[in-house]
Amino acid sequence: MKIFLAGCYPRPWILDNFIENMKIYLAGVWPWRNTGIYDTVTSKFNPYILESFFYADAHTERLLPYFGDFLLDSGAFTFMQGKGGVPDWNKYVEKYADFIKRNNVQKFFELDIDSVIGYPAVLKLREKLEALTNRQCIPVWHVSRGMREFRSMCEKYSHVAIGGIVSKEIPPDKYGGLPPLIREAHKCGAKIHGLGFTSLQWLPRCHFDSVDSTAWTAGNRFGYLFYFDGKTMQKKPVPKGHRISDTQGAALHNFIEWVKFQQYAETHFKHVRKPRKKTKKE
Repeated sequence: MKIFLAGCYPRPWILDNFIENMKIYLAGVWPWRNTGIYDTVTSKFNPYILESFFYADAHTERLLPYFGDFLLDSGAFTFMQGKGGVPDWNKYVEKYADFIKRNNVQKFFELDIDSVIGYPAVLKLREKLEALTNRQCIPVWHVSRGMREFRSMCEKYSHVAIGGIVSKEIPPDKYGGLPPLIREAHKCGAKIHGLGFTSLQWLPRCHFDSVDSTAWTAGNRFGYLFYFDGKTMQKKPVPKGHRISDTQGAALHNFIEWVKFQQYAETHFKHVRKPRKKTKKE
């Protein structure tokens, strides 16, 4: 007997859109990265990494070829926290651009230091950064810029980001406002990144193209081990009155478990995005 499948015509929404997967980038300064404990894991698993230019060094450049994908943050958040003093921003952009060009970094964020120097000055630094690198950066939207600027950003850029999550500019009780922003970006054909978006509860509901997390380092700092249970991350606290004796081993364990979650998210957290209509600037 032959069984014929009927009604298998491709749906128009599939033909007209991309099915995308979410990438979770591991962010944060790697403890003991200069000791080589991450090298084998990095070369084996090729993890997705977000690094801040503020902390980038020779070890970052050494490991770059082994990353499955790489995002370079400007280090703006560090300055917004009051660390690092107040640099000459034009010179800082020049050094930032030099690192990008020297290492052929394809994905890098603007200096979203609106709260430090104001948005008009940020736009000038963005323009200078793009002129020096000869490629688009990833602009970072903040609530203070308004919805009109968000839509304009999504129309002009193929890759955009939402900031202010870590600083509670967008607090957890306002996460329900993220999906409409993500849908707006996807309508424009733009990919969208959630900076510092680590909520395990909201990740499956917020269809970002990518997010980054420093959560994997929390176990190193507060004394517990993470493990991937096949769907999400769980944590196992150290018994009261005890401490983790092998801190390097714990850091490596947590790193590997979060890499497993990266791999799961990329195959299970899916969403739809419209094709991108390129602008003259792209």
